[in-house]
Amino acid sequence: MGMLKEFKEFAMKGNLVDIAVAFVLGGAFGKVITSFTDGVVSPLIGLIFGADLNKNMMKLKDAVTDASGAITSEAVYMKWGEFITAVINFIIVVFVMFLIIKTLNSMKKKEEEAPAAPPEDITLLREIRDALKKQA
Repeated sequence: MGMLKEFKEFAMKGNLVDIAVAFVLGGAFGKVITSFTDGVVSPLIGLIFGADLNKNMMKLKDAVTDASGAITSEAVYMKWGEFITAVINFIIVVFVMFLIIKTLNSMKKKEEEAPAAPPEDITLLREIRDALKKQA
């Protein structure tokens, strides 16, 4: 029973839950970026260069057919357009994550820079000290 309790404590730690939420959001964000790249970026690049970026490939080996015309081995393609699209997706995701982390770090710095108000008992002790100095 101790191992189950220990696992529950581990699973409910704030960091693990935060990581799980970030993982789910990251997956959804990745799909949004892929959709953006496939639907907006690739067609714009295709407009400039004359072909959809995802469809760019280089044939490495032709298909082989036997005497009856049946295909015995498929053609082999290097799909470099899909690779470039994946690299663009990666760069966009990394840039957005950089902006998010930069924003979070600047918010943390502002919190750290703001001086915390002293506790009430310290404030009262200071007032008493100042009052005693005036009487002396």
